[in-house]
Amino acid sequence: MAYSPDYRAYSAQSATSAAMLDAGLRAYMLRVYNWMASGLLLTGIVAYAIAHTSAMELFYPAVRLASGRIGHSATPLAYVAMFAPLAFVLVLQFGVNRMSATSVQALFWAFCATMGASLTNIFLIYTGTSVFQVFFITAGTFAATSIYGYTTKADLSKMGSFMMMGLFGLIIASLVNIFMQSSALQFAISLVGVVVFIGLTAWDTQRIKGDYVQFAYAEGTEEAAKRGVFDALALYLNFINLFTMLLQLIGVRNNN
Repeated sequence: MAYSPDYRAYSAQSATSAAMLDAGLRAYMLRVYNWMASGLLLTGIVAYAIAHTSAMELFYPAVRLASGRIGHSATPLAYVAMFAPLAFVLVLQFGVNRMSATSVQALFWAFCATMGASLTNIFLIYTGTSVFQVFFITAGTFAATSIYGYTTKADLSKMGSFMMMGLFGLIIASLVNIFMQSSALQFAISLVGVVVFIGLTAWDTQRIKGDYVQFAYAEGTEEAAKRGVFDALALYLNFINLFTMLLQLIGVRNNN
């Protein structure tokens, strides 16, 4: 008698494998979001703590302006705090494959804390109420966009490439505006920046999901631990940049 394969068995096996992959994906994405949220919490605590204690004088000491009003000047430590996050990102970007999971996690926490120190000046420029309002607006926008990136069937890879080109354009325009000090150009940078980082959030979410489906990092392995932190960093950066762009657009500035 000729052998006739039981396709129902294959279908059952396929369904089981798909269910396991889906459960693993959900667990992995939850871990990524938890890392991102924890990093944002640390950043917020550090920024708020520095801005509302005497430690602020180490970064932006108060000075009396010619008009008689009180202003703030940046110290060398403030500039170190501004550029240090870039160094952390470069180390993580190019050294993640050679580092242990523990080292990657430690660098992530150090990066988030340093980012908090670099963001202390927002409490000098904008009202506290405005900062918190824009944060919640950012959180809602980010959540909706990331959910879209996770659930959409559309391929966002082309949009992602376009958004990356937009990001490089933003960097160049921002460098130019350091010398021009144009409020109109800054407004345009902020407006385009909101669009770019919304797009990058959707694309990164879909990319992270796709990478997991393709490589299926085994739960509890060194690779899964490192990739989870690295993917959380990508979403964290999108959130922080979206927050600062929205703050520049709709934030209420201090009068003093």
